[in-house]
Amino acid sequence: MKQLPIPKHFNPKKVGKVWRVPYQDLAIGAEEWAKKHNIHHAAKDKRRISLMIIDAQNTFCIPGFELFVGGQSGTGAVDDNTRLSQFIYREMGNITEIDPTMDTHTAMQIFHPIFWVNDKGEHPIGAVTIINVEDVKRGVWKVNPAIAKSVAGGNYTGLQRHALHYVQKLSDDGKYPLIVWPYHAMLGGIGHALVSSVEEAVFFHNIARHSQTNFEVKGGNPLTENYSVLRPEVLEGADKRPIAQKNVRFIKRLLESDYVIIAGQAKSHCVAWTIADLLNEINTVDTKLTKKVYLMEDCTSSVVVPGVINFTTQGDVAFKRFADAGMNVVKSTDPIDSWPGIK
Repeated sequence: MKQLPIPKHFNPKKVGKVWRVPYQDLAIGAEEWAKKHNIHHAAKDKRRISLMIIDAQNTFCIPGFELFVGGQSGTGAVDDNTRLSQFIYREMGNITEIDPTMDTHTAMQIFHPIFWVNDKGEHPIGAVTIINVEDVKRGVWKVNPAIAKSVAGGNYTGLQRHALHYVQKLSDDGKYPLIVWPYHAMLGGIGHALVSSVEEAVFFHNIARHSQTNFEVKGGNPLTENYSVLRPEVLEGADKRPIAQKNVRFIKRLLESDYVIIAGQAKSHCVAWTIADLLNEINTVDTKLTKKVYLMEDCTSSVVVPGVINFTTQGDVAFKRFADAGMNVVKSTDPIDSWPGIK
């Protein structure tokens, strides 16, 4: 289906702000819009196109929030979400379903400050502290005894053993070391919500196409980071017993789609890890399936904390690896039907 005009209600100047989505008025407008432009129900689509939006939440995408992904420009996530929202409206008749992932956390998790203490009883500083194997072995950072009851039923020794196992496993698997993040994407908080402009576009699609938005929640396990929506960083504890599992249902859903489009935050972390896991799953089934995956490079940015850390290179290297594997790196401003391999 050809591209559609962008509805008048969309205001690009509001993308970097938080506001209430007027659902009822929007629903009425969406049905009228679908009728006006002859948009059929998604169930009638002859090709199934899934749009996975990774962690387009206030905590990552609104300036001043906990982990705003500014990228190299300093306004990365805001610019990305402006283009993403416009893309959803323009391609309303082509996108079959939208799958937003929701990073979802509570305070006492292994990557949050309260989980750790040093000999002075101080917590690590979020977004500044990296904890590696030697730090745990030497006791530079130890599990906070005060959280043992809440997290492990009082088994502090077991929790400390898991901490060492966890950082060692990250190292052995070639993953990022344990980064202590500021409290973010807190369940029940405003930072957890989708960016208002993206939520508006997603809801509009839901009603216009009669296609239920498929929200994928991740990140609630206190014992492991969960950058990827498809699997946590660590699946087993120190005793080799499972502490988490792959998102088999969602993996199956993606593999059954004719085309999968990926956007969101952050390119260097949750986006890269999700795509890497999807690539691994594809390689176990049929390597040719990589050609049905489309990465919108203008709708994602890498983590950059000026003067502290810059993951731009890591994000770019990851995308090159995905492209070399057969995935398509595209721009949201180009029509879907002009992308390579789309039929």
